[in-house]
Amino acid sequence: MTSSLTLKAETRKKEGKKKDAPIGAIPAILYGRGIENVMLWVNRREFNRIREQAGESTVFKVKLENGEERNVLIKEIQRDILNGKPTHIDFYQVRMDEEIEAKVELEFVGESPAVKELGGILIKNMDEIEVKCLPGDLPPKIEVDISRIKNFEDYIYVKDLPVSDKVELLADSENVVAMVTEPRSEEELAELETEVKEDVTKVEGVVKEEKSSSDESSEDKSAGKIGENNEEKKK
Repeated sequence: MTSSLTLKAETRKKEGKKKDAPIGAIPAILYGRGIENVMLWVNRREFNRIREQAGESTVFKVKLENGEERNVLIKEIQRDILNGKPTHIDFYQVRMDEEIEAKVELEFVGESPAVKELGGILIKNMDEIEVKCLPGDLPPKIEVDISRIKNFEDYIYVKDLPVSDKVELLADSENVVAMVTEPRSEEELAELETEVKEDVTKVEGVVKEEKSSSDESSEDKSAGKIGENNEEKKK
């Protein structure tokens, strides 16, 4: 569904430098099929607020300085590698009468009896799924109720996801979304621990062998130099 949220934006020059940015602003670009790209500044606090409420798969409005409003999706967010804060945003302008393809987050809800009562381990094979629909029908998220997994033979498939008939799921309907596996026995855990120790021993052995070979090579070189020096002294 389309969000009623609106994000105000200021236009910016392509060559604008970081020092020219309004206080608390993030650089952004708005683009779409058949339209001219628009370089923008958006307020960081307002953008974070809208993203928290709408998510990244909900259509909302970007309002330009001239009062024009554009229906957009968040296409990409570039982040600072140190603190994770957004450093640049791509907005994609959509046409409300034209289908789009977008990724929608899967939200796992409920409690699986196979986990709670049988001690199994929940396996999530995907955390988002690509869909195709009109922008106004795009769900902000898709709930996956894991309470239906009552034993180790129960699976939740793509075809089981609760979506409107207006939304097409672009994944194989027989793909497994979630399942619960049996807990490992003490014997299996012991075997796994043994395998890990053996792998570590092999790696350490290779490192030691390489180091030993390197030391021998250094000794050979040193011996060679000593021999050369002795020969020079004899001369």
